[in-house]
Amino acid sequence: MTAGSVAAVLGAVFVTAVISGAFGMAGGLLLMGVLTFALPVAAAMSVHGITQVTSNAARVALHIGHVRWRTTGVFGIGALVATAVFGAVVATPSKAVVFLGLGLLPITIWLPERWVGLDPTKPSHSLAAGFVSTAVSLVTGISGPLTDLFLTQGKLTRHQMVATKASLQIFGHLAKIVVYGGAILGGDAAAAPWPLIVGAAVLAVAGATLGGRVLDRFSDEGFRKWRRWIFTAIGATYLVQAARLFWGA
Repeated sequence: MTAGSVAAVLGAVFVTAVISGAFGMAGGLLLMGVLTFALPVAAAMSVHGITQVTSNAARVALHIGHVRWRTTGVFGIGALVATAVFGAVVATPSKAVVFLGLGLLPITIWLPERWVGLDPTKPSHSLAAGFVSTAVSLVTGISGPLTDLFLTQGKLTRHQMVATKASLQIFGHLAKIVVYGGAILGGDAAAAPWPLIVGAAVLAVAGATLGGRVLDRFSDEGFRKWRRWIFTAIGATYLVQAARLFWGA
């Protein structure tokens, strides 16, 4: 990667970490798109996993008193099963497939709550959500919209939503590191140099911290309203890119 490309990616890491820290979403979705443009898919998955584990861990630390730990624990069991199953069979997706998934997943945020029927207080729902969310993360690079869908009926405050979602998302990002981590140790190491990875991790923490301060300024109502429109705009952009890639193929 050129110095300009590294600087652009690091800038994107910081900005998207701020967005995630403020809204509990969209930052990882944006960053996955940037990394998929800049890197081979496997390397993009690995770098995204490392930066997002760091960013989500920072958000958990900032709002640790708001995490729903029982939900997190059961969700994690489902995530571990998905990592074991899909890690053994998953093939690296194409960039077109990644952008298609990035474009379609945000649509789920518009599903009426009465259609969803998921309850984060029920262990069986948490287990299933952990499995499905992590499996989707291994194919598209992100699963935030599905995690949002799972938490929708939990009647969480904005701080509980951000904190609990961050704790859940860590599992999917760890899965990407486990499954695709070889890409940054082997053939794609030049595409994702270690200074980029270390710098991204540091900026992810800084961005999450700043985003947490922005979160404090929102009302719960405004928080939920803006999340939907941000998701929709990003998803539409990715669908256009997916169509261009499929058409070009």
